[in-house]
Amino acid sequence: MSDARLAAWLRLERASGIGPRTGIKLIEAFGSIDAVFGAGQAALAAHVSPAQARALLAPAPAELERLVEATLRWRERPGHRVLALGEPGYPELLAQIPDPPLLLYIKGRVELLASPMLAVVGSRNASAQGKANALAFAASLSGAGLCIVSGLALGIDAAAHEGALTGPASTVAVIGTGPDLVYPARNRALCERIGVEGCIVSEYPVGTPPLPGNFPKRNRIISGLAAGVLVVEAAAQSGSLITARQAAEQGREVFAIPGSIHAALAKGCHMLIREGAKLVDTAADVLEAMAMSPLARWASPEAARCAARCDAPDAAPAGSDALLAALGHDPVEPDILLASLGIGPALLSSQLLALELAGMVERQPGGRVQRVVK
Repeated sequence: MSDARLAAWLRLERASGIGPRTGIKLIEAFGSIDAVFGAGQAALAAHVSPAQARALLAPAPAELERLVEATLRWRERPGHRVLALGEPGYPELLAQIPDPPLLLYIKGRVELLASPMLAVVGSRNASAQGKANALAFAASLSGAGLCIVSGLALGIDAAAHEGALTGPASTVAVIGTGPDLVYPARNRALCERIGVEGCIVSEYPVGTPPLPGNFPKRNRIISGLAAGVLVVEAAAQSGSLITARQAAEQGREVFAIPGSIHAALAKGCHMLIREGAKLVDTAADVLEAMAMSPLARWASPEAARCAARCDAPDAAPAGSDALLAALGHDPVEPDILLASLGIGPALLSSQLLALELAGMVERQPGGRVQRVVK
């Protein structure tokens, strides 16, 4: 895209009262961005309100000129790119949603946007089990050829990105700030790694701060890029449920991992399953369902077997098999474990510590413990 065309797209995107849907309507009506700005008041007024037409015809304000200059400087850096809707390279599935972004700011491996993708989302305040599930599923699915899309948030998102980076299909992070910023700051190292080994995508112009309203809005891009969405862990009022429901409206597959009936972070997944989401408990389940999807006819039996092998649990520390069996998968009081195992408090404490250090047990509020299945 030439500098002049990029400036025109920014002018359209930033014009007062012009959102993605109106911008798309204008491009469809006039055929190109150049034709939109070459049209007169009367021609524009046939498709938009008089106020919108005046905004499009007004001289570019100094603020827009500064934004154009900053965007051009950002684009000059290696691995940076700006894609306009309808251009070669713009993700095909994303272009099909009702309100695709007019511009995408991309950092990293742009070719990943042509890959088969699965979105993995969930709670920011995730449990150790939820993060372990996200990492394991993402690693297995990336190893089987699915690029993992998520939102770079703390918790499930970060774990999904980490897991996906271990596989060849890698990961795409859709952020809610300008492409030159990192939020949250705790994920800076992960963000920098994704910018090299994966791909970072934003619809927000350079310099856009982390405004609260931007994060729910970007969720449509997370679901829009992917052929399906997997919700790993979510409370009943989680923003991940918005992403899942947007995915369903966009015709995507929706998957959810069930959890304990006692876990607040499983309530959202259970709600989705009642609404029709596919219950999955292994990465192979996802691959088998995706292989049947009209949006992603790519997976093979070999890929499903690969994921099933990756789903195999790690070995437990020596001498802890009986304790793991007694733990089950729900939170349990230590006194109940003492009674069922017939061992002393000191031995129970040492075995729990060994399992906790191995990442196979986590402590819950109130002193209860819960098994973490990887």
